[in-house]
Parts: sequence; structure tokens; C-alpha cells
Amino acid sequence: MNFLFALKDAVVRSDTMKTSRRCRALLSVALNLVALLFSTTAFITTYWCEGTQRVPKPNCSTQRRHNCIDYGVNETDQNKVHYSWETGDDRFLFRRFHTGIWYSCEENIHEAGEKCRSFIDLAPASERGVLWLSVVSEVLYILLLVVGFSLMCLELFHSSNVIDGLKLNAFAAVFTVLSGLLGMVAHMMYTQVFQITVSLGPEDWRPHSWDYGWSFCMAWGSFTCCMAASVTTLNSYTKTVIEFRHKRKLFEQGLREEQNYLDQEAFHYFQDRSLQSISGTVEVYPGHTGPRAGLIVGGPGPGPGPGPGPGPGRGKMRATPANMDLGDNTDSLGEEQC
Repeated sequence: MNFLFALKDAVVRSDTMKTSRRCRALLSVALNLVALLFSTTAFITTYWCEGTQRVPKPNCSTQRRHNCIDYGVNETDQNKVHYSWETGDDRFLFRRFHTGIWYSCEENIHEAGEKCRSFIDLAPASERGVLWLSVVSEVLYILLLVVGFSLMCLELFHSSNVIDGLKLNAFAAVFTVLSGLLGMVAHMMYTQVFQITVSLGPEDWRPHSWDYGWSFCMAWGSFTCCMAASVTTLNSYTKTVIEFRHKRKLFEQGLREEQNYLDQEAFHYFQDRSLQSISGTVEVYPGHTGPRAGLIVGGPGPGPGPGPGPGPGRGKMRATPANMDLGDNTDSLGEEQC
């Protein structure tokens, strides 16, 4: 009975463990997917940093009448001297810009739209190697996220064996942790390169004020989701191993108890059978008040030959019991004498 209870408890625990493991796997897949989407979006967009640049105001023209310098003379006349009464910041225009890993786009002050330049060309020559290393790290970060996501999906939808699921879970956790570390290094390297470019970059590009944009926030949000997915996956792996060992321990304990119970039952069964066989082979006689005695008497008897004498034959007679009534014997002897 203990074995049956242990087996039933093991089945219930197994169902609970499968449900809990599936929920944790779904959470890990969701976090990894969010991290993958955030990292890909941040990698291809140009809003890591954004701010304003101070540039001289352009000359006013027939097409442009605002945010420009009006000299009040014919601009096409090269012999005229142009005077500007604007001083300080009135002579400058603040245009907006936004920068990503690949491009830096500024507002076009001469016409509508934006003008984009390669951020790799804007970075100082001494920092381009670090910037390329950041780009490679970002690519590896996304690729490892894809690998981890694939392993998690494979473990969730196509793994019916617990051991195979644990192996896939472990590999997914390793790849996710590595991708998170690479993503963190890539983000930090890009931030360092951008800050150096702000100080040592081209004069016409250097920002007057800047701050981190939504692409930068998405990149670090991707890193956060990636590490959360890796922690959830490792937790799922560790908890599954512990539950599996505990279930196996309970099963072995119940099996040992059942084996001991069966051994005791078998011992009592064979002991009873041996006693029954021994009692069956021994002849049990009814009890008497005195012992039964028997005597075999042999004497000479008439032989088959013609003359007297002892013959070859021997007479056999069983004596009377010892508890026979002696009075009856005396009466019979008296009758014979008469």
C-alpha cells in the first residue's frame, strides 16, 4: 500500500512539475522574444542619441524667410558689403539631430527633410576600431539571441523526454547568458565612442546639447529582458533537476518499502506451507490411556510331514493387550478345565 501511495504521489508531482516547467518555459520564450525584437529595432534605428547642433543661420532668400539672416541688400551683387546686426546666439540656428550605430541624421536647414551621414565616418580614426568591434558584438548578440530562442522553442514544443528537455534548457541558458554579456559590452563600447566623437568629431557635427534616445533605451531594455530570460531558464533547469531527484528518491524509497513488505509476506507464506507439509506427513493416532504393546510369538507347529516334530512352518500370534481384563481370562480357563 505504501508503494501505491508513493506511486500516486509521484504521478501527481510529475504532472505538477510538467505544468510548472511549461509555464517557466513560456515565460523564458516570451522574454527572449522581447529581447530579440528590442535589440533588432535598436540596431537598425538611428535614435540612440539625439539633441541639437548650433549652426550659423543661412542667408534669407525668396524660398526661405524664417530663421535666416536678412542683410537688406542684393545678395547677387558681389561688390556690396554685407552687414549683420545680429550678435550672440541670434546669429546661430539650433537644428535637431539623431544618431544611431550606422548613421547620423541632421535637420536640413536649406530645404525640407533630413541629411544623413555615416557615423563610422564621423567617429575619430582612433575610435573606429572600437566602433567596429561594437558593431560585431551587436551582431553576435542578436545571433545568439536567435539561437537561444530557437532552443527554447524546441524544448517547449518538441521535447517530450525530460532528459532531452533539460539538455536543451541548459544550452539555451548558456547561449542566452553569452548573448546578454555581448550585448552589454556592445552598448558600453558604442556609448564610449559617441562621447569621444562629441568632443573630437567634425566641427559642423558637434552637438550643442544631447541626450540618449529611445533606441538606446530599447537596447538596454533588450539586455534586461535577455538576462531575465537567462535567469528564468537557469531557474527552470535547476528546479527541474531538484524535483526530478526528489521524485526519484521518493520512488526508490517506496520501492524499498514495498520490497521489504513482499519479503516478509513471502517468508510467512513459505513458513506456513512448510508447517502444513510436515504435519501432513506425520500420522497422528488417537490418544489412549495406556500404551499399545504387541508381541510376535513363534513356536513349533505341525509340519506338513508324516511324523511328529517341529515343522518348517512358524506360527505367528499377536499377544493380547496389557490392559485386558484378567477376570475374564480366569473364567475362560475354568470352563476349559471342566
